[in-house]
Amino acid sequence: MREDIARLGPWFHNLHFPDGTQTAPDHPFGDFPRFKWNEIAPHIPENLNGWTALDIGCNAGFYSFELAKRGAHVTGIDLDPRYLAQANWAAKQMGLSQRVEFRRMQVYDLAHEEREYDLVLFMGVLYHLRYPMLGLDCVANVTKRMLVFQTLMAPEDEVRTDTDKPRDIADRAALVAKGWPRLSFLEHDFAGDATNWWAANRACVEAMLRSAGMGALRRVADETYVCEPDPTNPSPIRTWDRSEFLSATGRPWLDAADAKTKPAQRTVESFANR
Repeated sequence: MREDIARLGPWFHNLHFPDGTQTAPDHPFGDFPRFKWNEIAPHIPENLNGWTALDIGCNAGFYSFELAKRGAHVTGIDLDPRYLAQANWAAKQMGLSQRVEFRRMQVYDLAHEEREYDLVLFMGVLYHLRYPMLGLDCVANVTKRMLVFQTLMAPEDEVRTDTDKPRDIADRAALVAKGWPRLSFLEHDFAGDATNWWAANRACVEAMLRSAGMGALRRVADETYVCEPDPTNPSPIRTWDRSEFLSATGRPWLDAADAKTKPAQRTVESFANR
């Protein structure tokens, strides 16, 4: 096993095998991601028999294996073939190959998925996306029961409660006030990773989740939320803005154009009145 671990390395996930062997015992973050799992595990049902789960950015499969151990059938997706090779090898060592499958996919590819998943883990991915709201919409669109979400956040904990107040187009002072939903763009290399594009404040994270149709937001750990689809507040991509989502993800959109007529007309009228 140690020879295989060395051959497949380096490892970002420190996996623990039944014989005590670990894949990254000297991880600079400590026992990662086990300590993150320990934060969210109490908020996920112990018995996931009959559930389907999706682990986005699965890396070597740590979270996928933990969900499979609880009875879920898990699909893990990642872009890096090295991580997927690690995950497939580890699944065999753990005897979980029948409960997990790993696929090489982009987050945006989920827009073309026909199925939904009872439980979706979307942890440590959003801030790596060049198109974050589109990515979150793709994720929310396949979430049936529960979403576990984590992202890099800016250190601003205030949340304004009046962001739904009607405002004139010249009334922009609130946009720079504390507690306004804000997504900071990281133009240059951040923390040594050129794919670190965004850092959202707390208000922005919660607003984006709501806009994606998620409700019952529970902040269960630092930068981490558990939420579920909110049937009373569906995402615009399921209602009046469906055609934009379809077009952005390379799908036929003309059949959804009628759903945009009303908001589009409001926009035309607002500019005509200026």
